Amino acid sequence: MLKTHVPKAILNSKIFLYLTEFFSGMAVMAAELGAQRLLAPYFSSSQIVWTIIIGTIMIAMALGNVWGGRQADKNPDPDLLYRRIMFAAVWLALVPLVGKYVIIAISGLLIVTISTNFLILAAFISCMVIFVPPLFLLGTVTPGLVKFTTDSLKDNATIVGRLGACNTVGSILGTFLPTFLTIPTVGTFVTFLIFAGILLALPLVYFFSGRTYIITSIVCIVLFVGSAIVSPLSGFAFWERNLAYEGESEYNYLQVKNLSDRTILSTNVLFGVQSVTMKAGGLTGLYYDTALAAPALAAHAQSALILGMGTGTYARQLREYYPSMSITGVEIDQSITNLAHRYFSEPDDIPVSTYDGRAWLASDKKTYDVIMVDAYQDITIPFQMSTTEFFTLVRKHLNPGGVMVVNMNMISDGKGSINEALEATISSVFEEGSSSKRPASSPLVATADVPDTTNRELFAKKPMNRSDGLSSESLPETTMQRTGSDDLAAAMSSLTLRMTPVMSSSDTSRYVLTDDKAPVEVLGMRAIDELIKEQAGPYRKILKEQGIAGLMNLN
Repeated sequence: MLKTHVPKAILNSKIFLYLTEFFSGMAVMAAELGAQRLLAPYFSSSQIVWTIIIGTIMIAMALGNVWGGRQADKNPDPDLLYRRIMFAAVWLALVPLVGKYVIIAISGLLIVTISTNFLILAAFISCMVIFVPPLFLLGTVTPGLVKFTTDSLKDNATIVGRLGACNTVGSILGTFLPTFLTIPTVGTFVTFLIFAGILLALPLVYFFSGRTYIITSIVCIVLFVGSAIVSPLSGFAFWERNLAYEGESEYNYLQVKNLSDRTILSTNVLFGVQSVTMKAGGLTGLYYDTALAAPALAAHAQSALILGMGTGTYARQLREYYPSMSITGVEIDQSITNLAHRYFSEPDDIPVSTYDGRAWLASDKKTYDVIMVDAYQDITIPFQMSTTEFFTLVRKHLNPGGVMVVNMNMISDGKGSINEALEATISSVFEEGSSSKRPASSPLVATADVPDTTNRELFAKKPMNRSDGLSSESLPETTMQRTGSDDLAAAMSSLTLRMTPVMSSSDTSRYVLTDDKAPVEVLGMRAIDELIKEQAGPYRKILKEQGIAGLMNLN
């Protein structure tokens, strides 16, 4: 026999119950957006990661709805519901403190034990461990509140409608506030603490008003305060000790590392470098050097457009070797542009527009000798900047004899690879209407792998006539004539040995990307798997032969 529960006076007007639904809905959406920002520095912000986050949270909420409804019917005690809300709030408050360590631990374990689908499995398991428990508990809120607010069947639909409206309005605020206010201004960690604190206030008010569960409430307050004090002391890359800057914008996690010979920008912590500046000038040893072939391969080298300006590395390289060239930059993230001026000595006389590259190009009326497309970050490839429609737009903005260079970022080969799809897509645009008998020594599209990196650069030319193409034989001489740099000419001489023609073929037409169908995340994930398999191979061998002790003994 169930004991009769006498509700606390705070619930008599039902306003507190509606507030509970409102702030619970807000916390759910804030946690979902926070989950994306917590995982992005480690697994990218691709559609795949978003799908995993949304899917796991919906599973947790659904299970919570079912279990919560059953519990409310079994024992209609508001104390039980508010205890669950309190535990969910404390769990979310601890995410900034322990979440990053959980992600790194899971990633480290999987990277030496699995060969495929690393991104999916690591992100999914991380989401399950970190976010399913609190979201499951929050999933019990709505059915519990329906039980407590409904007195009779006469007005039950009205009450359920009010609860739904409160949840929806709270979810709207929980969507907009983190994206446009808290994450850009105070970061992901503090965002978790803000919304966890608001959620925690509900059960604290409830229990203190009835003078019950006082010790439990005090323990939860101590845990929240402890996380609030300790969490901001370390960032996403908690193992780094020489960071000049670590922060977040509306679009990216941002990390500036100051080394003895260079300054580096990374927009994640697991997949490499996005921008670099050499303190002594000269070549970088990275893909920017290979991309400097574009002005020499073009008929003229008077103007350049950079889509994905970043901190201006390519612009600085062009300014150093082609000082008379007019340069225009487009960068979607204003925070990166600000860092470029603060840490990377970006020239003040180069105009940089804060805009999406494709949208900006669609409104631009100018044409250029060189267009650099550098908007791809590991698996995070904007699909709208990978399709035939986009590259057709780029081609229209090239002068006759102009060259587009694309940093494809990840070396991956074989049928179904992201690079095959990009190469086929670009070839279908730039070789349309060209002579099918074009000599292999003068293609319109060619690639070059960057030594000692995972980058591959693609060059595509808008020919001046039927015989015009990417002739790499004269590349060193043309570079020397236009720049007078022995170092750059030598680098271009080495590049001629790495240039590989890309010829369009009906055999690869099915991999052409369009605005309607561009599965860049799935194709990019395969490339990530290949890179992880190659890089983690020696560690897997040690694990197999020597076990965990062998990995622990590595220096």
